[in-house]
Amino acid sequence: MLRSWGPPVLLLACGVLVVVRDRPSWVGVGWLVLLAALAVLLSPLVFPRSVTADEAQRRSAADGRPVIYWRPGCRYCLRLRFRLDRAARRAYWVDIWRDPAGAAAVRAVTGGDETVPTMVADGEPVVNPDPDLVRRRLAA
Repeated sequence: MLRSWGPPVLLLACGVLVVVRDRPSWVGVGWLVLLAALAVLLSPLVFPRSVTADEAQRRSAADGRPVIYWRPGCRYCLRLRFRLDRAARRAYWVDIWRDPAGAAAVRAVTGGDETVPTMVADGEPVVNPDPDLVRRRLAA
C-alpha cells in the first residue's frame, strides 16, 4: 500500500509545503495544482479497479477479455491506460504491488522480472503490448 500511495502523498505534501512557505501566493497555488495533478497521475486512481490475479484469470477464462498486469507510477502503464481510453475498462487490471500472485505471474512470463504492463489474452502473454493490439483483443 505504501509503495502505491507513497509518491503521490509525497508530491501533495511538497505542494502544501510550497503554499505554506510562500504564504498563499499565485505561484505557490500553481505549484500545488501542478503537484496535485502529478500525484493523481502517479496514483492508482487513474486505472480501472484492480482485481486479484486469480479473479482476473477466472473472469478472462469465462469471457475471453485480456488481463493486464500493471503497477502504480509506471509510465508505460500510464501510456497504455490513456491510449486505450474508455476501452481500458473492459480489461481486467491486476496491480502487481497489491497482489503477490499477480507479481508471480508476471515474473513467470518475463523470466524473473516484474516488467509491466504485461497482457495475457487467451493464455498468450505480451510484455509492453501495443495499445492497438490490446484494443483488438478487447474488441474480439
